[in-house]
Amino acid sequence: MAVLAVLGCTVPAHEAALPALDPVGQLQRLLPADIIFLGEQHDVPEHQRIQRVVVEALARQQALAALALEMASQGQSTATLGPQASEEQVRAALQWNNHGWPWSDYAPAVMAAVRAGIPVLGANLPKDRLAQTMKDTGLDALLSGAALQAQQERVSEGHCNLLPQDQIAPMTRIQIARDVAMAQTIAQATRPGQTVLLLAGASHGDRRLGVPLHLPRHLRVKTILLQAGSAAEDTEHADQFDQTWPTQAAPVKDYCADFIQQRSAAAAAAKSKKEP
Repeated sequence: MAVLAVLGCTVPAHEAALPALDPVGQLQRLLPADIIFLGEQHDVPEHQRIQRVVVEALARQQALAALALEMASQGQSTATLGPQASEEQVRAALQWNNHGWPWSDYAPAVMAAVRAGIPVLGANLPKDRLAQTMKDTGLDALLSGAALQAQQERVSEGHCNLLPQDQIAPMTRIQIARDVAMAQTIAQATRPGQTVLLLAGASHGDRRLGVPLHLPRHLRVKTILLQAGSAAEDTEHADQFDQTWPTQAAPVKDYCADFIQQRSAAAAAAKSKKEP
């Protein structure tokens, strides 16, 4: 899971309790919509619970055209499976990466869609396109100068400001290409009178920088920010979403410390391989 997706999104656990959220009631205020973006913090279980509630609510109304996921690659789909498919069959169809995205976190929402006969679609950029994407300077032009700079800063901050300068632009292209891939997937899945629901990290839902920027203008797109407590970074970008759904604060975790430790371990492993 990318560090970018979770940095800056935790707050003290002792923060005052928030009012109970009514996801179904809030959802109704957004309908009708061709596409709804539900932007999560990946490590907050409450956000995954809300995802399941939203999937079930749309399915009950027969309003869900498809469930699209950042957590699976573009081209993978459950469309050929029936409502009684097993979790193993669903994971195989989506080529699920359990290391990056724990299946237990997302299975309730995914299987709710499958049981309702709704196709689940991988929407993220496939890994075999990453190397080519990093060299594709044409992606830079998809954002305005100010937006590109903002995205580059976000990518750098998301990697604890440890990326070498010459890697920031290539890594930003990957972020842009991921947004484009998700936009392509959900645009193709739209159906008259129904809604495509996209589950992804909140940063992808920013209207200035993310998936909405790459969607056809005629589509009715609504965006939801799931915000853990009073997360400072999410608050800063909340004006780029149609609704903010606050949830209780997440425990504090130092993702940069973990990231630095992983980099050190990788460097040590690479060094040991070179030594005779």
